[in-house]
Amino acid sequence: MPGEMADEVAGDDVLDAYSRVVSGVAAHLIPRVASLRIHRRRGDSSGSAVVLTGDGHLLTNAHVVGDGSEAAAEFADGTTAQARVVGVDRLSDLAVLRADREIPDPPEYGDADLLKVGNLVVAVGNPLGLAGSVTAGVVSALGRSLPVRSGSAQRIIEDVIQTDAALNPGNSGGALADGNGRVIGINTAVAGIGLGLAVPVNPTTRRIIYSLLHDGRVRRGYLGLVTKPAPLQPALAERFDQRTALRVVEVIPASPAAAAGLRQGDLVLALNGVPLRDAQSLQRQLFEDAIARRTEITAIRNNALVDVIAYPAELSD
Repeated sequence: MPGEMADEVAGDDVLDAYSRVVSGVAAHLIPRVASLRIHRRRGDSSGSAVVLTGDGHLLTNAHVVGDGSEAAAEFADGTTAQARVVGVDRLSDLAVLRADREIPDPPEYGDADLLKVGNLVVAVGNPLGLAGSVTAGVVSALGRSLPVRSGSAQRIIEDVIQTDAALNPGNSGGALADGNGRVIGINTAVAGIGLGLAVPVNPTTRRIIYSLLHDGRVRRGYLGLVTKPAPLQPALAERFDQRTALRVVEVIPASPAAAAGLRQGDLVLALNGVPLRDAQSLQRQLFEDAIARRTEITAIRNNALVDVIAYPAELSD
């Protein structure tokens, strides 16, 4: 009996600690997450946005903004602001807006690359018109892919965070935070009952956000490759010190990759000597400074090492 009582007390302590963490994160973030109403050509839409900078910028999803250029932002204390769209990047599903008046200070932003499966996360947003809603859960998986449509093109958002923190329509654009209240993701989709997805905040997306803030767009290089991660044979893995590479599923006709001589079935190991282990590692090499630049691609074809030279074009919408 005493042992059971001790276990009960220990369990209560754990629950109390969990509650304190979640309530502390909620108290910190709720004032910094706005409810958004976007004015679109085909009618208004709603979502959430997180304060990004101290001079009035907000961060949300590109799909929340859609084709809109203006929005109304309302904060938990009832204050409102008009905001204009500064930049949109549909490939990462991120967008930046600028409020027309003073708004709350931004939260701290963390690094999703440091997350581990099982880490506690807290989602803050405005689902179904219910302002300041908070849910909590854990990181269920990392490195997920999320298909998105941009115009007539189907594209993939890479390295998405999967969480079991409940998300509902209207949560999109809200904050996903770690147990210290640092924003490590922007909630982007409801993947199913008990499953939510968030765009990570990490060095790659920080670069995207910086471009949206300063240029209103993100310029990227384009090779014209459709790839998927593939394991390397043990001998190759040891030789090149990497376990996976990118298998070429398709080479787009008349693309830089086609001009360079890459073929379906090639196993791409590296760009300019930088190992390619997943799709995001390829995207990291194809920002603005890669456009029209001589790029050396190392691949394996029929068990032989092949080096080709490509000149990435600029990716257009």
